[in-house]
Amino acid sequence: MPPRGSWCTEVTAQPVLDGRVLQPRVNRGERVETSGPARQLRRWRQASTTITADHPVLAETLRRTEDDLGVLQIHDLPGDRPVVAAGAPWFMTLFGRDSLLSSYMALPLETSLAQGTLETLAQWQGRRVDPHTEEEPGRILHELRLGPDRDTALGGSRYYGTVDATPLFVLLLAEAWRWGIPEQVVRELLPAADAALEWMDRYGDRDGDGFLEYRRATDRGLVNQGWKDSFDGINDAAGHLGVAPIALCEAQGYAYAARLARAELAEAFGDQDTAQRLRARAAVLRTAFAEKFWLPDQGWFAVALDRDKRPLDALTSNVGHCLWSGIVTDEHAAALIERLADSRMDTGYGLRTLAADMGAYNPMSYHNGSVWPHDTAIAVAGLIRYAHLPGAVELAHRLANGLLDAAAAFGGRLPELFCGFARHRFGQPVPYPTSCSPQAWASAAPLLLVRALLGVELDVPSRTLTLQPRLPASWGHVVLNGLAVGCTQVRIDAAQDSATVEGLPDEWLLKGAAATADQ
Repeated sequence: MPPRGSWCTEVTAQPVLDGRVLQPRVNRGERVETSGPARQLRRWRQASTTITADHPVLAETLRRTEDDLGVLQIHDLPGDRPVVAAGAPWFMTLFGRDSLLSSYMALPLETSLAQGTLETLAQWQGRRVDPHTEEEPGRILHELRLGPDRDTALGGSRYYGTVDATPLFVLLLAEAWRWGIPEQVVRELLPAADAALEWMDRYGDRDGDGFLEYRRATDRGLVNQGWKDSFDGINDAAGHLGVAPIALCEAQGYAYAARLARAELAEAFGDQDTAQRLRARAAVLRTAFAEKFWLPDQGWFAVALDRDKRPLDALTSNVGHCLWSGIVTDEHAAALIERLADSRMDTGYGLRTLAADMGAYNPMSYHNGSVWPHDTAIAVAGLIRYAHLPGAVELAHRLANGLLDAAAAFGGRLPELFCGFARHRFGQPVPYPTSCSPQAWASAAPLLLVRALLGVELDVPSRTLTLQPRLPASWGHVVLNGLAVGCTQVRIDAAQDSATVEGLPDEWLLKGAAATADQ
């Protein structure tokens, strides 16, 4: 270009989906703000609950959360239902675990993502045994790839190598039902939930000991099939890798919660026998989990049991997921609170995935010492479940505020992960070079923080709204405006340990000692 000159060009992307050439989403010469994707984003913003806060970083982070969950949505999959992609740039597709957990966290914003994710995953649910793809009847897929590179992806277009997406599917179905997806949709998805439970019993429990285990079917599959799915992500305190079949601690918690979730649906729809049977199964699992996974000399749960049922005794953030699922007894939870509060785990910006004194610890690794925002947010929600225990709420506040400080350093957008260096070493979080940003469950993590610390639970079928706020004082007021409760919308204004609700219908019940209704 000459000095003070200008030049303009236009780049058009030609998407290909499952061998089918799609029309570009933006027409030649069209302004971006008038394009189809921009209109979809505006509709998402209009339909979503507006969440504001006095805390400036929290307010900005929540705005980024809403936008990022909007731009990560996919509308082109068969069935034309909205689902959220796992993250940009590496995982712009439907994932089982990631999309389910992200949709769960996003329920206070909007329920359409949860419904679309459930319906789409049910459509792709396993029907047959195929070692190449690791498909099995009832199994929920790990990853869907329909682009031109699908021949190079794990299993081709569909890969099912995950142990936790299947119980998370059942868990989300019950949760989305409570938050208001139509009963007819829930009833239509019950066969998929039952097939998922059948997979857990028949294929997920490989040796009949009652625990979910994984082992890849071919040498092309993922060695580790939990959320820490890097090859070296599961190890013992000395750093030795676990040998499959491996039973992860958090997967047992998901299985426990899934059975209770399906029991709740069964009871609501008049099937008392199924409800009783599943609750009994959950109770047996909870007892067995405490017996086999608890390490009394260390005061935490083994991250997993290996092929020989040997506990892999590393201290990891996975135990926070166990708190979230409710599988942990109060006695063990009290000890876990102390361990998670230790500087070996808490960096000041969030929880390390692996304690700093473990053999495999590396703060710059993917899963052995890094910090994942969604992981810390799940731990915060787990701590609030045990808020009656000493130190739980205080640690939840510390972790939540640490994540917000990290968000401020990243311009209001939490990345997929960042390095696990202690806060005092550098004064700001150290980026992980290949982290996705935006990434769905990292973007949704602030919503889970707000939901947990606000203590908001919705039960549309029973017309009940529960609020038990335990907000940090530094957050000031947090306001949810336009929260859908059935056919109407309410406004919640909370600060520290009190909240008011405007617009709640007369037939609804408001629960929570610190909550008041303003009609």
